[in-house]
Formats: sequence, structure tokens, C-alpha cells
Amino acid sequence: MAAAVVVAGVAVGAYVTGRVSAERALVTPDEINTVEVSQSAVQAVVRIDNRLRKDVLQTGDDPIDTGTGFFYKKDLIVTNYHVIKDAESLTVTLYNGRKVPAKIEGVDPGIDIAILRVTGVTAPKTLGFGQSARLIPGQKLITIGTPLKIQNFVGSGVFSVIASAQDVPRNDNLGQEVGQYLITTATIQQGNSGGPLLDSRGAVVGVADANAAPNLFVPGLIGIAIPGDLVKQSLDDLEKIGVPQRGTLGASLRDLDSLEPALRQLAGLTSSEGALVMDVAAGSAAARAGLRGSIRNNNDQLVAPLGDVIVAVDGVRVLNSFDVTRLVAAKRPGQTVTLRVWRNKKSVDVKVTLLKRTLQ
Repeated sequence: MAAAVVVAGVAVGAYVTGRVSAERALVTPDEINTVEVSQSAVQAVVRIDNRLRKDVLQTGDDPIDTGTGFFYKKDLIVTNYHVIKDAESLTVTLYNGRKVPAKIEGVDPGIDIAILRVTGVTAPKTLGFGQSARLIPGQKLITIGTPLKIQNFVGSGVFSVIASAQDVPRNDNLGQEVGQYLITTATIQQGNSGGPLLDSRGAVVGVADANAAPNLFVPGLIGIAIPGDLVKQSLDDLEKIGVPQRGTLGASLRDLDSLEPALRQLAGLTSSEGALVMDVAAGSAAARAGLRGSIRNNNDQLVAPLGDVIVAVDGVRVLNSFDVTRLVAAKRPGQTVTLRVWRNKKSVDVKVTLLKRTLQ
């Protein structure tokens, strides 16, 4: 019905969107498409109000954080993990103003994603996922969310480029397993987090996550989103297994450049690039592959000989532990990853078969 109203409006020189009448017609196919996609998708998008626990609040803090989410199933909503983190209670507001409580159904801090479940209400509409891997630079994208607590805000722009997570620094220790981000000119501001990034078919190709700005005093103009393909995979894992199934070594790592130069020299290392294996969990993929951890004294100081130092993953050189984590996370359980490690002053290749993650 909404599409019929819009098309008819073009023919007679006016159009109607909800309760708003415009004096001029939608004159281009792109305008018509933007209105059609937005009017349909907004019904699936919700505002999320997170009442924070008292123990995480400081004097003067707003006790409520606001973000965005969207229904992808009749009673399930996807959002960012950072939107619902530290929640005492969660309230979801539908596009028409109806408010309902929500509970956390599943979390994936590794890519900053969470699932909420609502009861007593059925989704007015659900959104499906498209293929983020097929996006073309310059392709139109639409955001819907709650920037600055303004609900049902529609923004549009284009897909610009895929950026390595290494070029999108974050200081919240979340998203450590995101290998790449979508970069867009579509509006993503505070409060947009967790909202959908839609293509011209109305399919979700990304989840709004952050924005980039030159400093803390300038509003971010560059939108950053988690690729929809990665989100969809996570949602499937969380629903079926309860935990994401991206690759993990089961070992704690430390950036090599954080070590004292003398300790690196003692190990025969001439570069500060790489990740030192600190601890290897029993029964983990790393343990089964024979990866060697580091020895520490009673004061928790490293002593020679150092454990394995990972310098490459599947032939790709790594700068630090973050590189190792994201490259391994791109794999799935059952797949094998080849680590080039520095061991006893020699370079050794170690093949690691990744294991299924389990609930802790």
C-alpha cells in the first residue's frame, strides 16, 4: 500500500507519507526508493534505553544510555553489545511509541553484537540480511536510528570503502574479532549504535557501530559499521550454540613491542613485531598443536626462555596480538591455521586445527 501511494503521488504532483503531505512530488527514482525503503524498514527499528547499574555510574553521569536495534525475528532484536553493556534494565520503544521491557538473549563482545528478546509484543516488521561482501563503493546506503535520542531518524549516504580494523582504533576492548569495517557517509551518530545499515532493497548490509572524527570536539562525519555477513553468522551461532564460532587459539597473547628490548635480544629477536604466547589453556587448540607459553617468576616477571612468538598467520605478517586474534577469528572450527613462530631462536611453522567454542 505504501508503494502504491508513493507511485500515485508522482503521477498527480504530490505524495503522502504517513500524516505528512508534501507540496512537490518525488521526482526521481532514487527519492522514491529512499522513501519506500525507509517507510517499510522503520517499523522494524527500535529505540533501546539502557538503565545502567549504579556501580558503573560516576557523579553527573546520565543513568540511561540510548541506542538502536532492529527486529530480525518476531521476538528477537539485534543491537550492539556496547548499547546494552552494564544494564540494570532495558526498555525497547517501538517505532509507534509503544514501550516494552527486554532481556538479553545472547552476547558476542568479539564483534560488539548482542541479541535481545521481548515478550508480550510481536515485531511489526522484521528485517532480513543482504550480502555485505557484494557492496560497491558509491552504492547508496540508508541508516535508521536514534541519534541524540531522536527516534526514527533516517539518514542516507553511500558505501565508501572496506577498512581494516587496524585502521579503526577503539578504546573499549570490544570488537577484537572484527577483521574489517564498512565505512560510509550515511549518518551514524551517538544513539545510532546497533541500528541497521540498509541497501536500496531494504536488506541489512551492516550494523551501525561508531563514527570517526579528528578529535573529541568535532562530531564524527564518517560512519563505521560491522559487516552484515559477519553479524548474520554470529546471530546463527548464538541462536544454535549460544556462543560465536569464529576461530580462537585458546592462548593469551602479549604484544612483542611491550617487552623490554633486552629481553627480546636475549631471545634472539631483532624486530618488535609479533605476539608473545603467554598462557596456553589446557585442551585448547593451541595446546593440542603444541604451542608453547612463557615462564614467569614469583613476581610475575618474564624469564628466559620466552614462549613462542607468533610473527605470521597463514603467511600474513602480524604486528601485534590484535592482528593474530582477528586473522584467526576469520576461520571457523575445524579449519586449520598455520602460525609462523619464533622458537629457540629459530623460525618454525605450527599448524593449529581450530576447535568448537563452548559455553563457559
